Amino acid sequence: MSMKDGHGGNVHAAARELCRPVGNILDFSASINPLGPSPRALRAIGEGFSLLAHYPDPECWALRRSLASRWKLSPEQIVVGNGATELIHLLPRSLAIKEALIIGPTFSEYAHAVTRAGGRTRTLLADRREGYQPPLERAIRLFKSSRNGRGSIDAIVLCHPNSPTGQACEAAVVRSLVREADRLGIWTILDETFIEYCEERSMLSELTTFSRLVVLRSFTKFYALPGLRIGYLAGSEQAASLVRDLQPPWSVNTLAQVAAEASFSDRRHARRSLLCMEQERDRLVGLLGSVPGLTLFPSQANFLLVELPGSHQAVRITMALRRQGLLIRDCSCVPGLNHRTVRVAVRTRRENNRLVAALKGLLG
Repeated sequence: MSMKDGHGGNVHAAARELCRPVGNILDFSASINPLGPSPRALRAIGEGFSLLAHYPDPECWALRRSLASRWKLSPEQIVVGNGATELIHLLPRSLAIKEALIIGPTFSEYAHAVTRAGGRTRTLLADRREGYQPPLERAIRLFKSSRNGRGSIDAIVLCHPNSPTGQACEAAVVRSLVREADRLGIWTILDETFIEYCEERSMLSELTTFSRLVVLRSFTKFYALPGLRIGYLAGSEQAASLVRDLQPPWSVNTLAQVAAEASFSDRRHARRSLLCMEQERDRLVGLLGSVPGLTLFPSQANFLLVELPGSHQAVRITMALRRQGLLIRDCSCVPGLNHRTVRVAVRTRRENNRLVAALKGLLG
């Protein structure tokens, strides 16, 4: 499967193509917590069946209140959406973004959203020689050197930690970027979909300082609820209100709301998930590092960016693994990456062993 659509996780298409049940596909293309959903979330889903005879709460009030309490915000600063993707597509119209600077290589949906809203995008690419570290200092210099202080840029978009590279910046560097953008009247859209794996680098605590900062989060990756489609954003009350005004009614279903609230309250499952990821990611790095010719890049998230040996193309290896029922992300179509680049999620010990064995077989 290629990255032309910018997404992984289409196990349904693979199952149809391979004539296999979905349960027989190992999906390394979508970076979902290998421990699965919180047991507390699964119980909440079962108990929530009695609510299906009613419309969902259009305000998502209980969940917004829980999120606000944790992050010391007002519920009015939070918008819950049908996955973070819905919110990504609402933001350009809500905030009247005409030209966005996107830090890449990164998720394709940011550019799609701006373009669909009638805006334009510019991309500032990280350098492979620097391990794809997001070039935030270059972005700051670009702001400062613009002819009138900001040029035509009215928003900057940063995925942090970044997908598909896995890189994260020090909080102080991100704060400097946000401060400079805020001073120049530029919106910073910070996608923290994977931030649970390095929470100390989050900018949520900075929302009271910067009026033009919007932070996106998701219940898809760390909380393992991709099928329920739920995410949220936090920003100023004014920014949240602008987004909410354009959001379709009843965007988030009842089971998604109760499952997300239960997941968020389950600190035990969160601790187990972090420990599991730290240990298994390090182990997978070691296994992949033993495969001759592979180049691995540092990751603070639950996936690894891998560069194949020079004689191998990502599309061919991806398709060969697919025929074995193993899905990985072909990143060769991501601007800023080369034709040998793939992304693999960190899954369970047994599943990771199977992937590495298959890769060794294919790479000789």
